[in-house]
Amino acid sequence: MNIEELTKGIMDCECQKEHLCPIDYVKIGHDAVNSLYEICSEYKNILLISDENTWNVCAKDVYEILKDKIYKNLVLSNDTDVVIPNENKILEIEAFVNDSTDLIIGVGSGVINDLCKHVSFKNDLAYYIVATAPSMDGYASVGAALILNGMKITLNARPPKAIIADTSVLKDAPIDMLRAGYGDIIGKYSCLNDWKLSSFINNEYFCQRVYDLTCDCVKKVEKLAEKIEERDEKTVGTLMEALVTVGIAMSYVGTSRPASGSEHHLSHYFEVTGLLRGEPYFCHGIDVIYSTYVTAKLRQELQNIDSPKNKAFDADEWKNNIRRVYGVKDNTATADGIIALQEKLGWIYENKLPIYREKWSEIREVLADSPTPERVLEMLETVGLSLKDFECMYSVEKRRDAIRYA
Repeated sequence: MNIEELTKGIMDCECQKEHLCPIDYVKIGHDAVNSLYEICSEYKNILLISDENTWNVCAKDVYEILKDKIYKNLVLSNDTDVVIPNENKILEIEAFVNDSTDLIIGVGSGVINDLCKHVSFKNDLAYYIVATAPSMDGYASVGAALILNGMKITLNARPPKAIIADTSVLKDAPIDMLRAGYGDIIGKYSCLNDWKLSSFINNEYFCQRVYDLTCDCVKKVEKLAEKIEERDEKTVGTLMEALVTVGIAMSYVGTSRPASGSEHHLSHYFEVTGLLRGEPYFCHGIDVIYSTYVTAKLRQELQNIDSPKNKAFDADEWKNNIRRVYGVKDNTATADGIIALQEKLGWIYENKLPIYREKWSEIREVLADSPTPERVLEMLETVGLSLKDFECMYSVEKRRDAIRYA
């Protein structure tokens, strides 16, 4: 199925769930931005959102195309090197939302998309996204990933009504953003494995059709690494199509399960602790593919266990470590929030040992149905990434803490 067919949804799925997609229009191709005026014909009061980087890359062209419909052109300033999707940026955008606003258009990638998605949903407004980089799969997803009270949180929202991705713009994005898009897709090998595990350990909802749709995207993109490095425009367009397709898969099931698992928990840990401590971190998709290597090693270690053994959970020790890794000087808000949430959910106290022992042979089979660490290493090296850079960026202690406390 192509993207146009996918936006129409799937009504006859074997999982007995109707898969809906509220996206009206997806345009990925050369000069795609020129389609904007036609698809914005019904709107008269548009709030245009970009940042200092994306204004120069594409937003100024969008403004010229739609200037007779735009009542406010808001260019967000960078917090450091980038815009951080936090409370301050949300308030900055909302200050320009009024009763006459009929559409929000974001021009950017992950951060701009998430901010516009959240503000439009909160204010019951339509929004379009004009993508400037094939860097992540959230363009078409239902969630908005924000950093609130110092913590990475994904809030419910809805996808954009339209996604415009001009491949002549995408191919010239910073090379690390192209690598990030590739990395975010390769990370699906990890999260799909997690989803399958949870389906029979936790009886979680699982859809084979959505699983296969996502898996097909991953296998297709895996073969494109060298041409992505060459900035081949057609290949970059294919990468963008895969990222949008995975976002639609998330819309189909109403959660991020087809696209986010243990590898995303690790990547969010590196980002959040980096922001808390003022330490450097990789952009999201690059952290995802490195974290996919880490989770592949964990799966390999688990496969070598003949039978799981019990280790008592020490709640006090765990809480002290949460405060250690998420606390900064006198600021304990993030750590306290994590502890309070886990206490509310109660998952940390659940004893899964009986079901692990009962189903250990099946668990090992599922764990084996995922790329080995060596294969993940090959994939990340093919797009010019080095494991040495990952190990230099994050200390052994930080990587160990990520596995235990993400």
